[in-house]
This record gives sequence, structure tokens and C-alpha cells, in this order.
Amino acid sequence: MTETEIPTDSPAELPAESPAESPTVRTDAIEPQAAPRADRPLPPGGPAAVAERVRAALGPVLPEHGRGQAAFDELAALLVAETVHASHPHTAAHLHCSTLPVAVAADTLVAALNPSMDSWDQSAAPTVIEDELVRALAGLCFGQRASHPGGTVTTGGSESNLMALLFARDESIRRGYDVDPAEDGIPGYAAGRLRILCSAVSHFSIARSAALLGLGERAVVPVPVGKDHRMDPQVLERIAARLVDAGDRIVAVVGTAGTTDAGAIDPLEACGRVAHKYGAWFHVDGAYGGALIFSDVLRDALHGIAEADSVTLDLHKFGWQPIPAGVLLCRDRAAFGTLTRRVAYLSALDDERAGYPNLLDRSLRTTRRADAVKIVATCQALGRSGLGALIERCFALTAHVAAALRAHPDFELDREPALTTVLFRYRARHGDPDRVNAALRRRLLTEGAAVIGRTELPAVGNGTGLGGSAVPGSLRLKLTLVNPETSSSDLDRLIGLIAAAGAAEDRASQP
Repeated sequence: MTETEIPTDSPAELPAESPAESPTVRTDAIEPQAAPRADRPLPPGGPAAVAERVRAALGPVLPEHGRGQAAFDELAALLVAETVHASHPHTAAHLHCSTLPVAVAADTLVAALNPSMDSWDQSAAPTVIEDELVRALAGLCFGQRASHPGGTVTTGGSESNLMALLFARDESIRRGYDVDPAEDGIPGYAAGRLRILCSAVSHFSIARSAALLGLGERAVVPVPVGKDHRMDPQVLERIAARLVDAGDRIVAVVGTAGTTDAGAIDPLEACGRVAHKYGAWFHVDGAYGGALIFSDVLRDALHGIAEADSVTLDLHKFGWQPIPAGVLLCRDRAAFGTLTRRVAYLSALDDERAGYPNLLDRSLRTTRRADAVKIVATCQALGRSGLGALIERCFALTAHVAAALRAHPDFELDREPALTTVLFRYRARHGDPDRVNAALRRRLLTEGAAVIGRTELPAVGNGTGLGGSAVPGSLRLKLTLVNPETSSSDLDRLIGLIAAAGAAEDRASQP
């Protein structure tokens, strides 16, 4: 199997119209039962209509006198009626997952107990639970290369990427300039010389992290991608050599395991070799595709992930967790030392010597929710193979949709899917293709009929900036299939809705 090939003959190949019955696990068998599916994926009318209805029903947010239970009942009904439903099979725009009942139950328990992960005496058991979760996930990512792994549960990929690049920056400055940036900041003679290399279609959080870390967005050097949206390690090597020859220092190389639009996975092993050749930190942003570590069928696509110094995972994508459920893993827990702080009321040194852990070296946040609990509840209920089977099911659904679009005369499949994102467009016969496709998506949103995504494809080989540059005709519609409860007939109906909306908008575009 190639690194990005969809295994259509996997154990999760589509059964006959019984989506909940995975060959390995039934998610509806995990108590409590999931809520019934909403009739519509989102409220109709568009933003202005929804805002008007919500404001009218909401009334004063802070009335002089409370209304008790009735206020909650009305708010709950309003939220259900006027919210996008991630569990609906026609909600397929983003990496926005439905949730597993076991995770919701665990999340509710945490909310009731309200532990805080900023000191042991506010959390106790959740501290150990997070440690054990990190150990288990690090084992899947790094294998025997993680003798002393570290990690933390984060709010998501953006926070995880920021933390990883913070660790990379500080290590690079300490080794290269004999300065501790946590104490002294970035030395003036290093300013403008520190570089982060990543794919031109890497997540925007890489550039934003560079800005927040004082490196500046121009420190991020985008490496051109091919038609498959993957970083070319030979080009990466040439760019790295040129930068070093010019006197720059490479702080980090970021490999992407699942780009947001195309689902592309960079050749991680080769990218890691380049990073380590130049003494750079190798970070893998696996917010989308990193969960393939759970699947025996699919994990080969992540070959080389064990070479990473740090890995981002997002289990509120594949993992079906209530938001937030990001994870940052580091091969060596010493990287977290840059965060270490001691304050008398949370982390006295004599308490630490007595065995009470200092939790202020685990996160950028102080008060922190015990989000590891819901993840562990899910892992224990389903097991690695159960999670893997759900992911494989989503891949099988993706193969079904790709085949249906490929065979449909009204659609053009942009490329074979790499993960579970399908890029395509409606074949406009009268109007401008970009305008027709943009309008049909808004029509479906306004009708409350479907939530599908859109994006603009970058020019391949463009290394001038993250994301490349869009050109006329580059707009594509996007289905992101992360709901294993969806059936093939659900998706066939969705394709029919898109075709009908496209035909209506195409007709409307005629002079």
C-alpha cells in the first residue's frame, strides 16, 4: 500500500446499509444512548435569519430576576434548534466530528467534579490519568524511541503546534547561541536568522505560531509541494542547505500528516532525516491524520513518525471526542522544562521533593480542564482496534463517495482522496464555475439542507507563501467524512442535493 492509498478492501468496507454495525465495534452499544439525529443538519435561513431568531428567543441575557429551570429548558431547546448538528450525515464540511456517548458521559462527569489540572491538590487522579494516556499514545507514535516521553492534552492543533515550536525555538537558541530564551529572550544577533521549514500547504497555525514566538511569519519558509500536495524532501534538502550556507539557523522542520484540504501526508521519514541532518527539531502536525496510529490497516501511511521530536494529535477529529481534545506528544519529556515555573501557592519546591508533582511544566495554561478523562474513557471502552475500525469505516465511506462523484456526469473529482477529504466541483454549463460552486454551497446552507466545505487550490510548486496562491477556476467543494455512523445511502442523497443545487444556480447564472 502506498503512503496515501485508501484501502477499499479493509475490514471496514461498507456493509449493506447498516453504518452503525462496524465489524469490530458498535458505538451505539456504549451507554448512554446517543441523542436522536436531528431532521436538519443546520438551521435554515442563513446568518441573519438565525441571529434574528436566536435574539428573539433568548431575551435578556442577564435579567434582573432569574427564571430558574424554565430558562434552561428554553435555552436548551433554542440551542438544539439553531445549532449545526455534527452528527447529521449531511454535515460534512469540516473536521468537525460527532461525539461518542461514552466520551460525552465522561465529559459530563468531569464537569460535575470540576478538577483543575494546575496543581495536584485540585486534580489528584486526573494527573495520573493524563500521564498514562500520554505514555500509551507516545508508545504508538514513537515506539521504543520514546524512553522518557512527555505530553499534555491541549485545546487542539493550534495550541499543540505553538508549544512544539516553542520547544524547538528554545532548544535551538540554547544550543546555537548559548542563551536561555526563557530568561533573556531572542538575542539580537539571532533575529531574522531563525527559520522554520514546512510544506507550502501546512496549517496556518505554523505561521501564526512563528509570529507569537517573536520569530515573525517571514521566518517560516514554505517548501513547494507537488500535485499530490506532499512536500518533496529533495527540495526541502536544497532549501535547508541554502539557508544554512547563508548563515541562517533552522529551528524546526514541520511535516504534515494530513493537510486540511487534500489530506496529504508528507514523506515523514525523509523529512525527519533532513531535519536531523541540520540539527533541527522535527515536528509532525498530525492533527488530521495522526490518529491513523490506531489502525493496523492504515498506520503505514505514517511511516517515519517515530523520527519526530514532537507530534500533534487531535482526537476531536478522528477520536470523536467533545471539543477540546488535542494532544501534544514529545519523545523526550525534558522539552517541557522550558515551561517550568514554581509559585508558592501551587508548586512549592518542598512539596515537589515530597512527591507532589509540579503541573505548571505541562501546559501554557494554568487552570486546565481534565480533558484526558474522556479520551481514556473512550480508549478503554473501544480499544485500539475499535478506534481503528471506526477510522477504517470513514475511509470506506470516502472511497464510496469518490467513486460516486467520479461516475456522476455533473461532477468533476479533483483528485483521489488521500485521507477522508474529497475535493470536487459541479460542472457548470452556463455560469462561471467558481461562482456557481460557491453559490450552490450557500444555497444548501440557507436551505438548512447540507453543510459542505469549500476551498481554493494553491498553485503547485509555489513556494512564495503558505497555502500558495489561488487562481481563477481553483475553487473546489469539499466533503470531509469523519462520521462513521453515516451510510452510503445518506451520502448518495447528499450528492443528489448538491447536484440539484448546482443545477439551480447554474440556470440562475444564465443571462
